[in-house]
Amino acid sequence: MMRMMARLLPLLTFLMALVLPGVALAQDTAGNTQHNTAPAVLIADDVYITGDNTLVAEGNVEALYQGQRITARSITYDQTRDILVLDGPITLDDGAYTVVLADSGQLDAEMRNGILRGARIVMDDQLQMAAQQMNRVEGRYNQLYKTAVTSCQVCTDGRPPLWQIRARRVVHDQETRQLYLDDAQFRILDMPVFYVPRLRLPDPTLERATGFLIPSLYNSTLLGVGFKAPYFIRIGDDKDLTVTPYLSTETRTLELRYRQAFANGGIEFNGAISNDDLGRGRSDTRGYIFGRGLFELRNDFILRFDIEAVNDDAYLVDYDYSTKDRLDSEISVSRVDRDESMRAALTYYENLLLNQSNSTLPTVTADATYERRFFPAATGGELRFSAEVASGYRTSGLTTDGPDVDLFADGRDVMRLTTEGAWLRNWTLMGGLRAGVQAGLAVDHFEVEGAGGTSLSSKTDITPAAAITFRYPLAKTTARGVSHVIEPALQLAWAGGDTPNVPNERATRTEFDEGNLLSLSRFAADDRRERGISAAYGLTWSRFDPDGLSSTLSFGQIVRDRTQREATGGMTFSSTSGLRGEFSDILVAGQISAQNGVAFAARGLFDNELSTTKAEARASWQNDLTNLGASYIWLREDLMEERPSNVSEWAFDGSYRLARHWTGNAQWRYDVVNDESVTAGIGLTYTNECVDIALSASRRFASSTILTPSTDISLTVGLRGFSTRTEDKSYVRDCK
Repeated sequence: MMRMMARLLPLLTFLMALVLPGVALAQDTAGNTQHNTAPAVLIADDVYITGDNTLVAEGNVEALYQGQRITARSITYDQTRDILVLDGPITLDDGAYTVVLADSGQLDAEMRNGILRGARIVMDDQLQMAAQQMNRVEGRYNQLYKTAVTSCQVCTDGRPPLWQIRARRVVHDQETRQLYLDDAQFRILDMPVFYVPRLRLPDPTLERATGFLIPSLYNSTLLGVGFKAPYFIRIGDDKDLTVTPYLSTETRTLELRYRQAFANGGIEFNGAISNDDLGRGRSDTRGYIFGRGLFELRNDFILRFDIEAVNDDAYLVDYDYSTKDRLDSEISVSRVDRDESMRAALTYYENLLLNQSNSTLPTVTADATYERRFFPAATGGELRFSAEVASGYRTSGLTTDGPDVDLFADGRDVMRLTTEGAWLRNWTLMGGLRAGVQAGLAVDHFEVEGAGGTSLSSKTDITPAAAITFRYPLAKTTARGVSHVIEPALQLAWAGGDTPNVPNERATRTEFDEGNLLSLSRFAADDRRERGISAAYGLTWSRFDPDGLSSTLSFGQIVRDRTQREATGGMTFSSTSGLRGEFSDILVAGQISAQNGVAFAARGLFDNELSTTKAEARASWQNDLTNLGASYIWLREDLMEERPSNVSEWAFDGSYRLARHWTGNAQWRYDVVNDESVTAGIGLTYTNECVDIALSASRRFASSTILTPSTDISLTVGLRGFSTRTEDKSYVRDCK
């Protein structure tokens, strides 16, 4: 009996390996398949041998091997014929994603072929294949006859699933993890919809497989009625290509996406080419390409690149590929660690706005930055050193100024070399007062070509600077455990030198916020520096409630001994930057967050008359069913920031789970100044364990020389369960 048991257990082990792909098999040096050396365990109510050398295990039979499990009413091993017979109900569970149920089964002597009758396979707890019979062929294929395939919940009350595929035969290739269906008939609620002689689908355990992806239907007032049918091509384990034909009454478009992974990085390219009938004096053939990549180099350096190009200014917006109005293609090399950072980049810009010329904007820029910090024991504190080279090239050769506000020649090319050293140290004084000192020296050298007398052609500027900062944090905790932290701050600073008469290339968009309140210079780049004596003061109050409510409120202002001006007499800061004049605007910022998902954040700048210069606010509420948000922005007119009129806009977005399977969403953007909508959209999604249906409609109201108002409607239907795993089980239906 022990000899027959020793023969039976390997048979059960191999049966698991045949039917359940998760069982590991070993190979000997000759390449022959062997069983894993881990022992198998057989449990049964009764085990006995009959007179014809047949071993029988009856009653709650269970075989266990490496997390796999077989259960049956009885298992019979006929040693004479070397046949294993299983009497059901039979369950084979791989402990991961696959469960096989059957009424009865038999395994032949070669252990490569077998039969399961009344078989049903459940993969990933959702894809189900029910068949009258399942044959095991060559130790690799499962052949199912008269099969129904579905990922929908199948109930025992006789109701058909939402959808199913009926097939004369289904072949499951466990090596390639593919399903091949012969004479496949797709049914919705048991009603035949269409017929396919041959159909190939991935099983749920396969993440990447060649084949069609979810198609979409579109109806656009601009592009007409059409559909997209993406086709995914698995070129290898490290690369793939997605080809998406987009055909409509107004366009013939081919969209492409290529991805490839390398041992040290990866690349991705997206693009499209279209032949459309939109007219308006445009080219009949339009296209774009966006690409990006990242690679790890030696010595911890990172290489990044991105490519952005289009041959028509309105193409990206017309096809909803992007809303960018200025494209940038860049290649850079960088390295950042605890005490050192360096970066070098080359960037090419392409402007898509009609009122701006590419030739008079910096088309090509080159930048290189280096920063290092030291901690000298002799002086204490931190010593910082930085260097930067920045240059810009314009294709224009104009040596005169055009109708802009910078008062410099439109064809100028500028190169700047900056070096800076600074020493910083902090102390904690009596009573918890924090004091900090900062002193430094900066050297900026400018080389200007094509200035035409509007600026100096060469200039070196030296800027010494120093500052002392005081912070006095005060903390209190109430009897309820609520913590309050109040921190007043004061900075006294001085910077020498005068603003040179050279173009301002980079520091043209400066914002006053909490991050630069206590800074020696608040410009976005070193083309400009603040000069003279200044004082900055502010106060921050933070509150932390153990019940989950937290809030922060900050305000601050800057006072100077002089107004910051250009060498030509004009203003350095824009009127809405919040930094113009001897007294800056008053900065007020705050945020609140609660445990119930409510959050609010706002920031504003107010002039001395408490009139709003700039303001923005965002409120949101999120829980298991609801996700709502509202934003508001106010910007005063400012010609230096190319804003001829006030901007006042509301934006609303949200989604709500209407029922277990239904989710609605909407978004709306409204221009208060012009009293008109900018964009609006609404959508409805139905989701359950086996299907995703998304219907959406959107409207773009904006119009210009290159933009036309349009309405888009799309419908996408996707079948779940093939090459996807459903993580959110809350959408799964129950049998009632």
